[in-house]
Amino acid sequence: MHILSAEMNWDQLRIFLAAQRAGSLRGASDALGVNHATIKRGVEALEKSLGTRLFDRSSSGLSLTQPGEVLVQHALEMERQTEQIARRLSGLDSKPDGLIRISIPPAFTIKFLAPLLAGFSRAYPDIDVKIIATNQISNLARQEADISLRTAYEVDDDVVGRKLVRYVLGVFATQDYLDNVPKLIVGDGTGATWIGWSENRNWLKDSPYPNANVRHALPSVTTQIEYAAEHMGMVWIPAVLGDMDDRLVRVPNAPVTENRYIWLLLHGDLRKTARVRAFVDFAADYILANRKAFIS
Repeated sequence: MHILSAEMNWDQLRIFLAAQRAGSLRGASDALGVNHATIKRGVEALEKSLGTRLFDRSSSGLSLTQPGEVLVQHALEMERQTEQIARRLSGLDSKPDGLIRISIPPAFTIKFLAPLLAGFSRAYPDIDVKIIATNQISNLARQEADISLRTAYEVDDDVVGRKLVRYVLGVFATQDYLDNVPKLIVGDGTGATWIGWSENRNWLKDSPYPNANVRHALPSVTTQIEYAAEHMGMVWIPAVLGDMDDRLVRVPNAPVTENRYIWLLLHGDLRKTARVRAFVDFAADYILANRKAFIS
């Protein structure tokens, strides 16, 4: 196998790494946002140029061959160097203009984000903003986003972070639901209905009402809020989101619970980039100015 084949290009290596990380061609297609055929051709072209098979294919997915194990180390180093060059070039920007990509949990894009972005756009009309609404942690080192607004207790050392406020969780429902469920909340919540999380029920024992019945298990805060708005039960969500929704009210006497911090994160190479710095400072000022909404 000739690792430094002249016919090997970075696009093929990106496809190779995506397939290795995803464990399948379909997963690589989703990760890179290209069609399945493009991924298949890229892997096959790379294998042909190197004269060796890089993956074993099976019904369970892709696994690296021995040559593939060797290549992945070279490819990861090339990826790291390419990303470092791109970040440093981006970091040379001294004017507050151009595009920034912001990763944020979907729940916080509803109502909370709109006034922040409206004010920012008025202050910086030459900066374009792309919102990446995801509950996944965007990899800032791989430039999946320039800035990430995340909820966490602590963050990794390879990013620059501003810890802003520690938000609280509150219990919300519609007034109609509360009016039609006699003695809804008594002690531990027996007789009440939760709209909760689908992945596990560990949250239930930590909730204010561990004996409430979980009748509706949903994977995101946004869907939970919509179900609650249809009078289907109560939700335990960031209080700032519940208070901003006119359809919901706080469940009387329900305690609030301290939760994670809200962080603004960026890669260290971008901290002097004018457009990135402008958004981080503006967003931090906005959130801190409205901190009572997060902690009340």
